[in-house]
Amino acid sequence: MVGGQRSVVRTPFFRAFRVPHSAFRVALGSTVLALGLSATASAQEALRRSLAGEAASASLRSQQQNQPYSLKSGDFKLLIEPSLGIDWLDSIYLSDQDKESDVIISPMLRLNAFYPLTDVNTLNVSVAVGYDYYVDHDDWSVFHLEPGSELSYDVFIKDLRINLHDRFSYVQDPATEAAVANTVQYGGFYNTAGVTGIWDLKDVVLTLGYDHYTFIATTSDYEYLDRGTELPVGRAGYQFSDAVTAGVEATGSFNRYDDPVLNNSTGYSAGAYAEWQVSEHLRVLPRVGYASYFFDQTSAVLLAEDQDAWYADLTLQHQVNEAVSYNLSAGHELRLGINSDTIEAWYVRPSINWRIIKDVSLTTYASYENAQQPGGIVEEDYDHFGAGFSVGYQLMEKMRASLNYRWTLRSSDVDARDYTQNRVGLQLAYRF
Repeated sequence: MVGGQRSVVRTPFFRAFRVPHSAFRVALGSTVLALGLSATASAQEALRRSLAGEAASASLRSQQQNQPYSLKSGDFKLLIEPSLGIDWLDSIYLSDQDKESDVIISPMLRLNAFYPLTDVNTLNVSVAVGYDYYVDHDDWSVFHLEPGSELSYDVFIKDLRINLHDRFSYVQDPATEAAVANTVQYGGFYNTAGVTGIWDLKDVVLTLGYDHYTFIATTSDYEYLDRGTELPVGRAGYQFSDAVTAGVEATGSFNRYDDPVLNNSTGYSAGAYAEWQVSEHLRVLPRVGYASYFFDQTSAVLLAEDQDAWYADLTLQHQVNEAVSYNLSAGHELRLGINSDTIEAWYVRPSINWRIIKDVSLTTYASYENAQQPGGIVEEDYDHFGAGFSVGYQLMEKMRASLNYRWTLRSSDVDARDYTQNRVGLQLAYRF
């Protein structure tokens, strides 16, 4: 069945490898000690993935070079961090008509490795593998690779930096995808492999990248989303002053589905962007442009209709003081859909980090999306709200505890696609 209706039909995990679900349960039990990604890939997704991947890689490099390590051999460093999480959900099916709760036990092992091959070329590896065990609904238990897992290699040739990367995850968390309802599991295997080149010419910075994106669903309800997408991206920026850089950007999306449910497409976007360092602690990142999609009639279900819309995003990054910082992103976008060929959405996503008490960290966050899925398997207008917090406490030098809460509310103009979900969790992590 397509469209995300609840079903007890299950497919083997990782159909690409044809390994039974039970085999992974045994394998994980022997190796793991007692983590919106969205499945869509649009013209703007090329740039979004490039920027997010670059930020994640930069953060990872900084952590691996400066934070403690478990093993060290020469310049090679390996950090080993097992953890155990326990979560309670009051609505696992994302439905107000059929509310069932459950407890999820999630052991996980995180490995971060860093090795400088030369003075300027580095190899980074980050993998976080875990298992979500549903106590009362064992059929939904599933393996996962946490977002942020990657292989990354940097090469510097004078003023040119080349990054080769493969970023991957295996996640099932439908509440994070605003377009779905009435399902326990939405998601699957996500893989983005490619190359990014950044050429710094003093006042001018040129960026050119190419990624191949693969999505493989893990439940039969969403097999029709299996696909491969080519994602080229380019940017050219001019530094007008020490505080202001502005330029132009262009992206592409060449999307091909395995099944004839949604239509294949070719997408393009072009626009302008800026980076404004207002002060030492405040950064403003605006983007605006136009995106167009051209659909081929490959679907046996939906009529192919070309779509276009403007896009915009305004992101603020502000370190208010040593104890408080926040990020805010808001905008409008047209992206490929889940139950239709496209989704047109408004969004706002604020988050605040607090470090007011010694050894205690607090992150509060929220999100809102208002969107339309036109002419699809499910045609609807919906609103999706999310909010939550995470409190972390350093119990000992190597052990950290965190308490997490997430609230999700979805309202739709289609019957039986509204839901409210509360999720409360406790996690213990130990750093060897």
